[in-house]
Amino acid sequence: MNRLPLNQNVSGWLSQRAQPAIFPALTSTTEADWVVIGAGYAGLAFARRLAMLKPAWKIAVLEAGTAYDSASGRNSGFIIGLPHNIGSSTAELKKAHAYRQLLQAGIQWLKTLVDEHHIKCEWQAAGKYHCQVAPGQDKILRAYCDSLAQMAEEYQQLDTDALQEKLGTRFYHKAIFTPDTVLVNPALLIAGLADTLPENVKLWYHSPALAIDYHHGVTVYTATGAVRAKKVILATNALSGNLLPGLRRQAAMGTFASLTPPLNEAQLARLPKMASWGLTPVNAIAGATLRFTQDRRFLIRQHVIPALNGVISARHTRQAARLHQQLFRKIYPQLHDLSFSHCWSGTISVTRNGAPQWGKINDFLYTAGGCNGAGISKQTIAGLLLADYVAGEDNPLLAQMQALDKANWLPPSPVLDMAINGALLKERWTGRKER
Repeated sequence: MNRLPLNQNVSGWLSQRAQPAIFPALTSTTEADWVVIGAGYAGLAFARRLAMLKPAWKIAVLEAGTAYDSASGRNSGFIIGLPHNIGSSTAELKKAHAYRQLLQAGIQWLKTLVDEHHIKCEWQAAGKYHCQVAPGQDKILRAYCDSLAQMAEEYQQLDTDALQEKLGTRFYHKAIFTPDTVLVNPALLIAGLADTLPENVKLWYHSPALAIDYHHGVTVYTATGAVRAKKVILATNALSGNLLPGLRRQAAMGTFASLTPPLNEAQLARLPKMASWGLTPVNAIAGATLRFTQDRRFLIRQHVIPALNGVISARHTRQAARLHQQLFRKIYPQLHDLSFSHCWSGTISVTRNGAPQWGKINDFLYTAGGCNGAGISKQTIAGLLLADYVAGEDNPLLAQMQALDKANWLPPSPVLDMAINGALLKERWTGRKER
């Protein structure tokens, strides 16, 4: 039996918003030219772009749950325009330039859609702070500055005093601010993208793909229906291997976020006057990602666990919520009376060498996966370019996408489980002073 994504918790992104549109489940057998499995950023970008290029084609999209409550709607809402790790060698810088072009193209495509369809997702070109807690991590930020300078990227260095004014805390020793990150409410963004697809795209919710038959084209089976098509794309990231067991090049990791209610006037008075902002830690495993949102709420994302079967338990969520509360009180002791109203999980796909899994698998099957934690812009452009590729469209960015490394093969469990747990323990120890 195929394993399906399961988060035993509720995301807080829509807690003060109207419920997005609900699409029906597939309950019959239908025909299409393409079937897209997964209504995340890659799947919806592929479906939209292909529908625009081939308006006579019928495109079916199957989503196991809903777009806004999938991993795409559960992330922290950072649309990144720069690669997290740049490196210093000529080859690494060349790859970083390629990634930068791809990420920024993804942002531009999303901005066009948000403007064109009036998607209300709290879009803000706010930039981001890349922060360190411990003075001993200075060499990481120095290397990052050197790489940014070589790429002619704009940045600003901030010390503890400056960060106090910007973020309302003296918890951080130093930070680098870069202006090319957009902050959004990710659940509203992905819901808006799903709700504005072209007419030749049909989207079904609560219709997980359970099996694929390759006789006489492709037939994708759900619990209550099926789609017969010429081709299929797996836009399911790390869970793609459940539909094609030989596709073992991605692993699912569970991450956790917590969100406060809006701060009251008394709580706001203990902070400097702040615009909404977002920060990422120098150590992504041990450190915490934080946001102060437009509606005056704090979000914290911290704690990573293996989730190789896509399932995250309520026990895991409870443990993460305790860790988040403890860390938040260290960062903002003046907000001792502020508690979290929601704690939820989501999955990211990681590959062994940080490269995507993208392109043609066989004559019928294609895939766009391997987000490696920077999913919104990266997966958007990955889906768009895959549509250009299959439609024969000339796009200069295709060369950049095809020039990226290919995701390495991963061993099966239990070897993979032991390797991931060992890597997590090492990162937590290395970054122990960052939390």
